[in-house]
Amino acid sequence: MKNPFRKGDTKHFERHVTHDHIAKFDTGIVHPLYATFAIAQDMEWVCRLFVLDMLEEGEEGIGTQLSIEHISPCLLGETATHIATLEYVEGNTVFCSVEVKVGERIIAKGTQTQKIIDKTRFSKKLQDIQRKIT
Repeated sequence: MKNPFRKGDTKHFERHVTHDHIAKFDTGIVHPLYATFAIAQDMEWVCRLFVLDMLEEGEEGIGTQLSIEHISPCLLGETATHIATLEYVEGNTVFCSVEVKVGERIIAKGTQTQKIIDKTRFSKKLQDIQRKIT
């Protein structure tokens, strides 16, 4: 794992909200707004942008924690900007805070943590789990 970043560095991601991102379940559409679970996925992605630049051969990043405070709605057709700020790196753990805005209006904020792990060891761990449940 390499770390070319400093505390306070940022990554940005924009999401144009379409029908794929609105709140819907098996029972149908709840409302035509940017769903909290879609925001969660995009918050993970903007933080993963740090991880992608930290990975070395044979490594992968996995999400380990996500918290979201959904503050304000984002309408279908609006564009939400996700801003991840690197708070710290401790060992193989990358901790970010995230703010999501439409223009200057904050629609969500939270934190996200990922760990950078060895792909081979992780694959073996998954195989062990699979053997235990089958």
